[in-house]
Amino acid sequence: MTDLLLQWMASYGIWLVGTTTLLSCLAIPVPSSILMLTAGGFVASGDMDGWSVVTFAFVGAVLGDQIGYALGRTGGRAILDRLERTPRRAKLVRRATEYLRQRGTIAVFFSRWLISPLGPYVNLASGASHLRWHLFSAASIAGEATWVAIYISTGFLFADRLVEASNLLSNASGMLAAGTVTILLGLWLRHSVRTARRRAGSGKEKNL
Repeated sequence: MTDLLLQWMASYGIWLVGTTTLLSCLAIPVPSSILMLTAGGFVASGDMDGWSVVTFAFVGAVLGDQIGYALGRTGGRAILDRLERTPRRAKLVRRATEYLRQRGTIAVFFSRWLISPLGPYVNLASGASHLRWHLFSAASIAGEATWVAIYISTGFLFADRLVEASNLLSNASGMLAAGTVTILLGLWLRHSVRTARRRAGSGKEKNL
């Protein structure tokens, strides 16, 4: 698989990177993250220009997000209902819809890079729920910039060990996701405790 990716990258370069990042944002199964790692390796070897790789990857991803948002906006719930006919996608659609409902634009940002399997479905759900375009776009741009920077820089640093780099990022994403959940739970717990204390204090004052 690695040899094939290297051949594709040598033949199509930045156009391949941009196309795959765009397609990945539309729930089309393409190895966009691996290709960005590979592109980072080509940048390290001097065979590709770093700014061109970053630009094409970033623009492709943002365009993909915008297309997904537009499809959700125009197709509405009908598109999501159609996707839910497939069991695997049904689970992702439900998770993405609930995540967006709970977190809003933060869900858009984190689903670009930290919880990337939800990304395409968050795009559709954002459009279908009429999330404001400028808020969606701001979160999308910030998230895609993070995604592109992480993968291309990792490919650059681990140019001779792409498979290990891919595994490292997969594991790191899992740890980051777990850490984020832990932090959010901790913040919620602290907020709950403070609220309970304030209510208890108010109750004492009323009794007095």
